[in-house]
Amino acid sequence: MYANNNTPITTQAPTPISITQAMLYWLKLGFISFGGPAGQIAIMHHDLVENKRWISEKRFLHALNYCMVLPGPEAQQLATYIGWLMHRTWGGIIAGTLFFLPAFFILVGLAWIYMAYGTIPAVAGALYGIKPAVVAIVLFAAYRIGGRTLKNTTMWAIAALAFLAIFAFKVPFPLIVLTAGLIGYLGGRIHPAHFKVGGGHGATQHHYGPAMIDDHTPTPQHALFTWRRFWLVMLAGIGLWLSAMALLIANYGWQGAFTQMGWFFTKAALLTFGGAYAVLPYVYQGAVEHYQWLSPSQMIDALALGETTPGPLIMVVTFVGFVGGWLSQVFGADALLSSAFIAATVVTFFTFLPSFIFILLGGPLIETTHGDLKFTAPLSAITAAVVGVILNLALFFAYHVFWSAEQSAAIDWFSVALTAIAAFAIFKYKANVIIVILGCGILGMAWRLIY
Repeated sequence: MYANNNTPITTQAPTPISITQAMLYWLKLGFISFGGPAGQIAIMHHDLVENKRWISEKRFLHALNYCMVLPGPEAQQLATYIGWLMHRTWGGIIAGTLFFLPAFFILVGLAWIYMAYGTIPAVAGALYGIKPAVVAIVLFAAYRIGGRTLKNTTMWAIAALAFLAIFAFKVPFPLIVLTAGLIGYLGGRIHPAHFKVGGGHGATQHHYGPAMIDDHTPTPQHALFTWRRFWLVMLAGIGLWLSAMALLIANYGWQGAFTQMGWFFTKAALLTFGGAYAVLPYVYQGAVEHYQWLSPSQMIDALALGETTPGPLIMVVTFVGFVGGWLSQVFGADALLSSAFIAATVVTFFTFLPSFIFILLGGPLIETTHGDLKFTAPLSAITAAVVGVILNLALFFAYHVFWSAEQSAAIDWFSVALTAIAAFAIFKYKANVIIVILGCGILGMAWRLIY
C-alpha cells in the first residue's frame, strides 16, 4: 500500500513514546514554528500524522476543528491538545508551553536590543524600512481572511459594518465581536446557508498507516469526560488566575502597571477569534490609546518583530509588555530591564492561561462525544467582522508610516514606494513574509544611511 506521496504505508503502529521524547519534539517545534497558524499546523501535520504517526489524520483534524472555534492561538492549542491526549495534563502543559517559550526569549532579546539600541542609525534605518512591509502584510491578512470568509453579500455587509463601526464611530472591538457573534447565531438559524464558513486549515483526509492514536483507538481513561474532572479543572484554572492577580494587586495595587497588564491581556486572550490579527486592534486600543504603554510606531515595530520569530503571532504581546514595562519604570530608572522582563512575563502568562484552560476543560468533552461542532455560524460572522477590523488596522498603520512625525506631516514617498513593492511581492508572488521584512529592512537601512 502507498500513500498519496507514493511512500509505502506500514501496517504496524509506532511504539509508544515517553513524555521526555515528546518534550524534545515540542521544544524543537517551538524553534521551527514559522509561517503563522497555517504553516505551524502544516508542520505538525507533516511530523505527527505523516512521519511519526503519533495521531491519525481524522483525530488530528477533529482536534483542530475544536481549536479553531476557540479564542486564542489555534496552533498552540492544537499542540496542547495532542500533548494532553498522549501524556495527560502535564503532557498538554509541556507541549503548549514549549510551543511558545523559545519565541518568548527571542522576542525579549529583540525587545531589549530595540529599547537599548534602537536609536543607533543602522538599527533605526532597518526599523524604518520594516514598517512599510508591515502595512503590506496586514493588508494581505485582510485579503487572505476575506477570501476564505466573504462568500456572499451577508458576509460582505458584516465586514463593511464592522469597518465603519471601528473606523468612524470608534466602537470598542469586544462589542463588535459580540454583535457579530449574535448576528451569526440568529442568522444561522434563519438563513443558515448565508453563514457557512470555509474549511480553515484542514485538508483532504489521507491514510499514512496505523497511528499510536488511530481513528478507532479507544479514548484514554484520562480523556473521558466526567463532571468531577470538569469542575476540578475549572476551579484550578480560575484559582490560578485569581492567585496571580491577587499577587499583583498585593504588591502593586489595582492601578499598578503589572496588574493592569494582567487584567487587560486576560480580556484580550478571550477575544482572539480569527487569529492574532483580529485582536491587534483591541491591543492597540488598550495598550496604545488607553494605557499608553507604547507608541503607535512601537506597535508597528512589535508586529514586524513578531512576524520574524517562531511561535504564535500573538507573541507580539510579549514585545508590547516588555516595552510597556521598560517605559513604566516600575522598579525605577536603574532597573529598566527587570521591569520590562517581569511585564513581558506577566503579559505572556495571562495571554496563554485561558488557552490551556479551554483545552484541558473542553478536550474530554470533544474526545467523548466526537460530535460535529455547532459554532460555525457565529464564528463565520465574527471572522467576517474581523476582516473589516483588520482593514481599519492596515489604514491606521499606513497613516502612521506614510505621515510620520519625523516628516513634519509631509508624505513619506519612500515608505509609500516600499509598501507598494512589499505588497506586490506578497500578493503577486506569495513571497515569504520573513524575506520581505528583511529585504525592506535592508533597503530602509541603506536609505537612511545615504539620506
